[in-house]
Amino acid sequence: MAGFRSLARQVRDPQSDLALRRYSLRKCLERFAPYGHRATWDHLCSRAGFGPEDRSPDPARLVAALEELEAARAVWLAYEADFAERRRKEKHDGLRRPGSEDDWHRRTWGGCGVAWCDDPGVHPRAPLAEVLRRLIAALEREPGTSCPVCGDTSLVWKRGLAHAPSSGAVCTGCGIVVPAPVLTQDAVARARARRLRPLVSA
Repeated sequence: MAGFRSLARQVRDPQSDLALRRYSLRKCLERFAPYGHRATWDHLCSRAGFGPEDRSPDPARLVAALEELEAARAVWLAYEADFAERRRKEKHDGLRRPGSEDDWHRRTWGGCGVAWCDDPGVHPRAPLAEVLRRLIAALEREPGTSCPVCGDTSLVWKRGLAHAPSSGAVCTGCGIVVPAPVLTQDAVARARARRLRPLVSA
């Protein structure tokens, strides 16, 4: 099975068939897809300027999408390296039981679904790397009451998510499932309460 870097080389290879280059970009998302496969694909296509169903996109646009994905992956890999080093130090100091952040991190190892978007058509507009920087910064400070990506406080509790955990606080501003460790208990309680009140259209 080809790794991320091998697939990235295929995307960049001007001698390769365009369909293979597009396919290789899609395969990259099996290794790293912060919003989930479908939502990350939709995001990359919209940012690079080609349609999700476009079978022969401009090669330069494919490479632009790949570059955005690579930049985000670099941010995430640096975070994972820092996380692993912290856990080594904690274990050395006798702290064997991981905290709630560690529980969340285990489910997102590799960066797949780290900022899960249950609706593939609703995701943050900012570059992937910037979204991950904001998320990581939130994980490294005290819990708050808003979405760490867009700052929206309109969080709604949703059950039956197509990702673990199966329920969580979804940001109505940018569509991510906000990681539990970045929210206060009050913020989670407010999100749960909003689940009970259906939105009424004007």
